[in-house]
Amino acid sequence: MLKITSLNSIFVTYKPFLTFLAKFLLFYVVFAFIYEGYLKQFDFSKNEVDGISVSVANQTKFLLNFFEYDVAIVKNEASPSLKILYKGKYVSKIIEGCNAISVIILFAAFIFAFSAKIKETILYIFIGTIVIHVLNVVRIALLTYMLYFYPEYQEVLHGTVFPLFIYGVVFLLWVLWVTKFSGYDKKNT
Repeated sequence: MLKITSLNSIFVTYKPFLTFLAKFLLFYVVFAFIYEGYLKQFDFSKNEVDGISVSVANQTKFLLNFFEYDVAIVKNEASPSLKILYKGKYVSKIIEGCNAISVIILFAAFIFAFSAKIKETILYIFIGTIVIHVLNVVRIALLTYMLYFYPEYQEVLHGTVFPLFIYGVVFLLWVLWVTKFSGYDKKNT
C-alpha cells in the first residue's frame, strides 16, 4: 500500500512535467508519422526530390535572383537533391533535410505541449512556421552566397553557423511563447 501511495504522490508532484512530455511526444510522433507518409510517395532510390524541398529550392532561387545574383536550380541526377548553381558554378545542394520540416515539427510540438489555449496555440504555430520557413530560405540563400566566395569555410558554415542560426531562432520563438503568449503560467498559478 505504501508503494502505491508513494507512486501516486510522484505522479501528482510531477503532473505538469508528465503532461508536457505526453503532449510533446504525442504531437511529435503524429506529425513525424504524417511527414514520413508524405515522403513515401517519392522514390528516393530513383533520385526523386520531394515537393516541399523543390519549393524551398525555387524560393531560394527567387530570393537570390531578386538581388540580381545569377542562380539556377538543376536536378541532381546522382542523388535525390537539387543543385544550386551560382554564376554557373555548382555551389550547394538542397536535400530533403534542408526544407526545415523536421525543425518545424519540433517547434510545433513544444508549443503544443506548453499551451493553455488552443486558438492562440494554433495561431502561434502558424506564425512560427512561416517565420521558420522564411528564415530557412534566407539561411540557404546566405549559405549559397557565402560558399561561392568562401568554399574553404564550408564545414563551419554548413555544420555550425547556419544550424545555430535556425535553431537559435526556434529557441527564441520558444522563449517568447513561454514568457509572453502561452498563458501557461496563469493557468497553473
